Amino acid sequence: MIEYKNMRVEILDVAGIVPALIGMRNPMNSWHLGDSIDKSDSENYRVSIGENDMRLAQQLIKAGDEHCKFLRQIQVWLDIKVPRYIWSELDTYKFNTKNSCSTMHKLLNDKHKIDYSDFYIEDDSIKPLMNNIIDSLNAIREEYLRTKDIKYLRMAKQILPESFLQLRTMNTNYAELRNIVKQRKNHRLDKEWELFIKTIKELPYADEFIFLDF
Repeated sequence: MIEYKNMRVEILDVAGIVPALIGMRNPMNSWHLGDSIDKSDSENYRVSIGENDMRLAQQLIKAGDEHCKFLRQIQVWLDIKVPRYIWSELDTYKFNTKNSCSTMHKLLNDKHKIDYSDFYIEDDSIKPLMNNIIDSLNAIREEYLRTKDIKYLRMAKQILPESFLQLRTMNTNYAELRNIVKQRKNHRLDKEWELFIKTIKELPYADEFIFLDF
């Protein structure tokens, strides 16, 4: 898991490397040349990719997205806690599914008062403004807990800053992660995307597959 201030990205699981490499050989019926071994377990993702499979895999990746469909079959599960403005950018990509923490339940529950840990605040100069927003959100929260009137939920959502952190568990694949790295590695929101890309770098064979030629 990699963290920066209140943001974090964590790899939960990886699956399907060897099955994807077997399927990679279907177009040319070349399964007899496959030389990878699946020694994976739920914690260490131990997979040994042979020279033949690595050579073909990288040839297909270099040939373009339409040729390296096997990357779509390598599945990854991530826990990602980032600001809402990063989620709006991540939502432009294609994922199998995402399960999100509920903004409503996190904002207005009776167990947690809203504070700075709920936001990604990079520049301390905006803290006076954030103090006012947090105080307002907590006042709305108290009224909601007292009355259960849905209008206070609507009010809270309407003034909630984009820096509010949301946790989602995301299921994606190597092909889409390669696409994200390609498009976001030099992004203006460097700190936020660097956190994501550094985590992707820790995936098994990330350098050979996801980051190849980048």
